[in-house]
Amino acid sequence: MSRKIKLIWDFRGPASAKTAEHHEIHLKEYIAIEKLALNITGFEIQSEMQAIAFMVVTDENMIQVRDALKPHRGEVYEG
Repeated sequence: MSRKIKLIWDFRGPASAKTAEHHEIHLKEYIAIEKLALNITGFEIQSEMQAIAFMVVTDENMIQVRDALKPHRGEVYEG
């Protein structure tokens, strides 16, 4: 089974929660357009001034998605 990678986009400032929530919409659109196997996305509010949007991809898709969408960071997904 292929390893799963969680790609993360960080947002800061008073509008970070809304920005992360909106960014997730674009991540879902990308998944549909590219017909990616995984459909795991989300956003999390870290604090009043920080939020993240994320997308989980397989090892095979990681380079393609990273180069196209330029996430800020990534980590192994344990979900």
